[in-house]
Amino acid sequence: MLARLTGKWSYLAIAALLALLILVPFDWFLGQYTTLMIFIGIYTIVTVGLCLLMGYTGQVSLGQAAFFGTGAYISAILSKTYGVNPWLAMLIAAIMTGAFAYIIGYPIFRLKGNYLAMATLGLGLIMWILFRELGQFTGGPDGMSGIPYLSIGGFAFNTSFRRYFLVWFFCLAAMLISQNIVRSRTGRALRAIHGSEAASESIGINVDQFKVKILTLSAVYASLAGSLYVYHLRFVSPQPFDFMASVKLVVMAVIGGLASVWGAIFGAGATRILSDELLLRFGQWDIVVYGLILVLVMIFMPEGLFVKLKELYERLRLRYGRREAQP
Repeated sequence: MLARLTGKWSYLAIAALLALLILVPFDWFLGQYTTLMIFIGIYTIVTVGLCLLMGYTGQVSLGQAAFFGTGAYISAILSKTYGVNPWLAMLIAAIMTGAFAYIIGYPIFRLKGNYLAMATLGLGLIMWILFRELGQFTGGPDGMSGIPYLSIGGFAFNTSFRRYFLVWFFCLAAMLISQNIVRSRTGRALRAIHGSEAASESIGINVDQFKVKILTLSAVYASLAGSLYVYHLRFVSPQPFDFMASVKLVVMAVIGGLASVWGAIFGAGATRILSDELLLRFGQWDIVVYGLILVLVMIFMPEGLFVKLKELYERLRLRYGRREAQP
């Protein structure tokens, strides 16, 4: 029953997302919110990878912004400084970021619990410092500008209208791939690891290998999002990849639902709207607000906003069905 319900909601989510992409991406309709929708798509890609890592595999990560920034900077450096085609630069960035995650995955995952959280936090801080200090490559605190647009032949993605479709194409592809992974044998192995690593090993699951592979996949997603980020803004600086960025990514995953691929859209959307419209007035106190949001969500909606909306829909459907059945 649960599997059928999950499958049905996956199709409903796909249909709703396609309707969103078809009906609302017109500048005259969205106006200044076109950019907001682009950022929601970019951060959804990162959040999906984080959900696979934290929600399905049960591995804490407070350094996802490190992979996000690595992909962004590699793409920016290759395309601007060395004149590499932006599409090729994006591919190289994804491969290099994934290889980096694979290499550090084995020593990091020897740690458990709070030690694992501190290790990923340290990784994020180290990468942020490198982005600032390697000024001859990254531009230092001032960042890099003049990054070229993505283009196909003579068609350049040089407007927000065009980049909207580009970003959401990659976003939808990442979510479909992740949904297939979750519903496959690999997804069942990940849930088993989340439940008990010892029990998973006893039935022949290579726990270390699965954890490292999912970390690598989440890093590739983050790198892809980072590349789209810099090709949208044509500028990159260390600020969007600091510790606060990692906290926001965790908040996005928790709000949408850690064990929900499609909930990533809700989490990314809610957090970006809060950041852009409401939390600016709090200044440096916004981290306290994010912490409060995390606590409230874990208390009242531990499975996330997407699951809560599904439950509400099912209750309304059953109530309406009973009323229709009455003579």
